[in-house]
Amino acid sequence: PATFLLPKSAGRAPAVLLLHGFSSSKERMVQSVGRALQQRSVASLALDLPFHGERDGGRDEIPYRNPLALVAAWTTAVREARAAIEWIAAQPEVDSARIGAIGYSLGGFLTLMTASEEPLVRAVTLAAAGDLPDTTPYVALVRRAVDPLRAVRKLDGRPLLLVNGRRDRTTRPAQAERLFSYADEPKANRQLPPVYLV
Repeated sequence: PATFLLPKSAGRAPAVLLLHGFSSSKERMVQSVGRALQQRSVASLALDLPFHGERDGGRDEIPYRNPLALVAAWTTAVREARAAIEWIAAQPEVDSARIGAIGYSLGGFLTLMTASEEPLVRAVTLAAAGDLPDTTPYVALVRRAVDPLRAVRKLDGRPLLLVNGRRDRTTRPAQAERLFSYADEPKANRQLPPVYLV
């Protein structure tokens, strides 16, 4: 399931793939980032990741305790995201030379994996994303299959914007800093002050 937004302006528009965070959905990305991009004449395609949105089979279906099953789900998500990028590039309303990807949290991790394998992605923005947590079980095994540090090196100079909170308790600042340090130029790191919701 996906939502494709086109800007109202004529001509071939730049486009962005949007990948949401854990327990979110394509609708949240569309209503926040997608609509803002549309107002700036940028097309977007937001996907529901496995176990989310219209694909939600319930939290009981997420294989938390099985790292190999989680890696298989991530691999499926990256394969689908790459297919989505190819679909975006084939749309006549889209300028295929100006395609980017934006991911939030889990979506940031998957965006990085996708961009590292897909040269059609020309710019990457990651929010609340970084390297694997220090507490990742079987980290050596997981890094063989999915390694954000190796992936960020494969961007080969494509622009990277990394946006993280200084006090984020899910994606810790150290994870973001580690990922940022591995990235080649051009890159920018924006640390935001804490946001308090009432």
